[in-house]
Amino acid sequence: MTLPVIAGTVLVVLALGYRFYGRLIARQYNLANTDDTPAHRHRDDIDFVPTKPFYLFGQHFSAIAAAGPIVGPILATQQFGWLPAILWIVIGVVFIGAVHDFTTLVASVRHGGRSIAEVAKVNLGKRAWLAMLAFIWLALIYVIVAFVDVTASSFTTKAQPGIVSSFDQGGAVALAGILYLALALVMGLVDRYLKPKLWIQTVIFVPLIFVAVWFGTQHSTWLAHSWELWVVLILAYCFVASLSPMWLLLQPRGYLGGFVLYTSLLIGVLGIFLGGFEIKRPAFEGFDTGGGMLFPFLFVTIACGACSGFHGLVCSGTTSKQINREKDCHPIGYGAMLLEAFVAVIAVATIMIVAAPANGKAIPADVAYASGIGAFVSKLTGLDPVAATTFGAMVLSTFIFDTLDSATRLGRYILQELFGTTSKLSGYLTTAATVIVPLGFLMLAGMGSFRKFWVLFGTSNQLLAALSLLAIAVWLKRQGKPIWYVVAPMILVMSVTVVALAIQTRMIVEKTFGSPDWINGLISAILLGLAALLVWFAKRAWSAAPPEL
Repeated sequence: MTLPVIAGTVLVVLALGYRFYGRLIARQYNLANTDDTPAHRHRDDIDFVPTKPFYLFGQHFSAIAAAGPIVGPILATQQFGWLPAILWIVIGVVFIGAVHDFTTLVASVRHGGRSIAEVAKVNLGKRAWLAMLAFIWLALIYVIVAFVDVTASSFTTKAQPGIVSSFDQGGAVALAGILYLALALVMGLVDRYLKPKLWIQTVIFVPLIFVAVWFGTQHSTWLAHSWELWVVLILAYCFVASLSPMWLLLQPRGYLGGFVLYTSLLIGVLGIFLGGFEIKRPAFEGFDTGGGMLFPFLFVTIACGACSGFHGLVCSGTTSKQINREKDCHPIGYGAMLLEAFVAVIAVATIMIVAAPANGKAIPADVAYASGIGAFVSKLTGLDPVAATTFGAMVLSTFIFDTLDSATRLGRYILQELFGTTSKLSGYLTTAATVIVPLGFLMLAGMGSFRKFWVLFGTSNQLLAALSLLAIAVWLKRQGKPIWYVVAPMILVMSVTVVALAIQTRMIVEKTFGSPDWINGLISAILLGLAALLVWFAKRAWSAAPPEL
């Protein structure tokens, strides 16, 4: 098979999935086309903001499509082969991942814009809510740890010797990324106080993103710092950004990030269909290639792109508070997840066109993606490979920034829910807790530690999706509505993740006390316990009378 045939088949399947299965799921909810949504009922222009579907789609897509659908698929392809990776991405997203995102978004809207933890509280009880909060916060910590390390590593990547003298690739990516964030801030202020038409802002600010990439390559040494300093600076950014009003950074950054995503998708599509690249990787590497068995580790390594519990936090934490009409949930919830799956397929393509190194070592995922996108751009446009590769790396860092401050904001929401306060002081303290813990993890583990945390990140991420579907199944059952389309994926994902967690708990006795691997084993055991509690609470609530919302 060739890359165009594979990608074309994937696109057809995703389109059919949206048209038929997505509509089937949408019919289960009888979505309204009125403005009676939490965004209108609780409008405060900080968290609750009615938002046009196109604008919200870009923001939501940027928040969910971070490094997950890039790093995970590349790691899994190198370990197990591209065929099992693509099969899991495509089948998983249509029947599991997109269903999870869509149903979580609808459930949150129908519960007044409440988080998935609060949905669990309403339907499973207060103790289930506490268990869910603890599970979510731990999962978010692993999201932040993994993505901060990937970003800081991409900011400290050196150019290949002999390409350009005095060029620092990591510094170029860092400068381009910081300028991108600055553009989002300016756009937020312009939109807030000058209120120009959206198309005018688009025409002005979107091209400036690519100017930022060019500027970064011209001044690559300005922000050439150490990995440790970048970890601190990125977490400081997360602290400030997560406390900022949504209109100031999250919404404009999400909108601009959407165009970066769309551009990378276009480049990926054109590169795959017109670039003439050959597949240099085997379709199947084996069931056990030394890094773990295909079952369950293929499924949890490719968390985002096929199914991600983090998406449910975005859906119920920020997106549900901006839904203008219920009917917008279908394209935003189900559609954005399908588009993320294609981002994952493009990521797989970037490693498929590169032969495995002779030394047998895996190519770092961020390097593989940046080089692949750079190769597509160079082949299509003749652009200098250095600038093209810088753009590819900046695309990845853009994805991650969009998720990092969203994850930190959600961590604040979770802790504030737990302590029952919304004061400014509590916001500062809970946000500080959400960034200080990852800082400790990263300084203990060091550069490149995301590889130590990635499998547990993916496992907790997918188990969170299963637990969210569990709470939604109880809600739907109490409403007298069909539950088959949430119960089936919930059982499958829970089975996979419980096995993966059980395997990882062995590190408590196999690894040195206090080491990152030992901590992973301890967290695995805690997550298993919390999941068991939630299943027990769901069983008790199954036949109870539906609560009043």
